Amino acid sequence: MALGDAILACLTERPMTGYELAKTFDASIGFFWKADHQQIYRELSRLRDKGHVVGTEVVQTGKPNKLVYTLTAEGRAALKHWAAKPSVPPSIKDDLLVRLCALDSVDIEPLRADLMARLEHHRDRYERYERLINKRLPQGVASPADLGKMLGLRIGLRHERVVVEWCEEALEALSAISGRSNLLPLDDKRESNS
Repeated sequence: MALGDAILACLTERPMTGYELAKTFDASIGFFWKADHQQIYRELSRLRDKGHVVGTEVVQTGKPNKLVYTLTAEGRAALKHWAAKPSVPPSIKDDLLVRLCALDSVDIEPLRADLMARLEHHRDRYERYERLINKRLPQGVASPADLGKMLGLRIGLRHERVVVEWCEEALEALSAISGRSNLLPLDDKRESNS
């Protein structure tokens, strides 16, 4: 997948400025496809050059004018063409997992610290996914327009839970080696919501 495809997918929701696209990335597609604001603005220029989006200037009083981007018919066709292609499963490149492969040759305490940080990161993401699902699906039902987003959030939620459980398991194993344990388990509330 290219960044342009992700931007076209975002613009199916509604016309947006570059800033709004960046915020949308931060709150949805960004969970699965990372891009910073400058990358998004550069890609918007490329998409405009290809005729996949148009930018309409909106005059504002007291603020600089803004460009609002809208999908063109060519952009919708490009999105449909891209979406019809088979996806490529992601590959994992994780330096922590490589370090664990050499566990008998590295210091355990830095690994434990790294795992604790990783555990907190994934617990935070789990809670963020959970909040988003509860906010967007208060009754547990998605509209056809939101179904894909909800399925993405649900796999994200499950992924984060599994990574949290793995971090806890790895920390427990490393603690047994180093003779100490200071692990906080997931509470029952999280497990019952999955």
